[in-house]
Amino acid sequence: MAGSYRAINYALRPAKAIERRMLCAAFERLYPFQRIETYRYVGFGSIYFSDFQLLHRELGITNMLSIEKDVSAKACFKFNRPYKCIRMKFATSTEVLPTLSWKRRTILWLDYDDPLNVNILGDVATVCLRATSGSVVVISVNAQPDAEPSKEDRDLYQEETGKPFDLGDYRLRIAKERIGEKLPVGTSGADLRGQGLARVFRDVIDSAIAEQLSIRNAMLPVGKKIHYRQLFHFRYKDGAQMLTVGGILYRATEEKVVAACDFDTLPFIRVGAEHCSIKAPCLTTKEIRHLNSQLPARSFLRVRVPGVPDADVKRYVEVYRYFPTFNEVLFT
Repeated sequence: MAGSYRAINYALRPAKAIERRMLCAAFERLYPFQRIETYRYVGFGSIYFSDFQLLHRELGITNMLSIEKDVSAKACFKFNRPYKCIRMKFATSTEVLPTLSWKRRTILWLDYDDPLNVNILGDVATVCLRATSGSVVVISVNAQPDAEPSKEDRDLYQEETGKPFDLGDYRLRIAKERIGEKLPVGTSGADLRGQGLARVFRDVIDSAIAEQLSIRNAMLPVGKKIHYRQLFHFRYKDGAQMLTVGGILYRATEEKVVAACDFDTLPFIRVGAEHCSIKAPCLTTKEIRHLNSQLPARSFLRVRVPGVPDADVKRYVEVYRYFPTFNEVLFT
């Protein structure tokens, strides 16, 4: 079965592209730890390598590793690799991450297509137990609530439970299958509707990071204990609802270094349960040019373009610095 990269062009999803540029803007603030071009970047390049291209061009990172689980498409991935500085490992992240050296400061973006599951939490554990201070870990997962099941699945549910079909309980059973005991106590099927699933996933990831750091820090002296500060909590929807959370790992003695990174001046930084919603308005190239000519502005109310709703203007004003530019080039 072909990978999702053959069904979705990841380079052309506008909300994803905005998120990618926001992350890049945050990564470039890491220079108080060391020169950003000397960091290592580890991610899932797919056949588009969009994040790799951006971080190489904008930040100058040359130590790059792409993990690809679709081992049957090695030739395709290698052909589409845009720069020779991108190394490739063909296996699952669960297999690759434990084999890496973590002495170098690393920016790691675990950009999954799947909902949160025990394997993903295992990857998070690996990173939290091994990554060196000054490293950044970012996790993206599918947070789309499970759809109404087929008649066959409904019948199977009724056969297994001996109860009439209940969508909330059905979703709860699936969540328990995926993340098991990590599902917060007291979670109900109603908590997994709409944005609720993203809230639950964020809480589970946050708790998993705290748990692993507690294990890591148990035998360390105070000054060498590793802390985690959340920087990112994005939600967006180019197709399925997606959740991205992540932050920086640092020694207890490096609070001033983290402060020097000045992350808090970036408008999209989120340090807790509140999220940054990325919504890319649909605008023509001419409308974008007209809006840009009026920006920056103190308020979106001062920005106007004929025929564009205020809600779309507001959305654009919030993200225009990170808004992607897509152009069609016709050759004759």
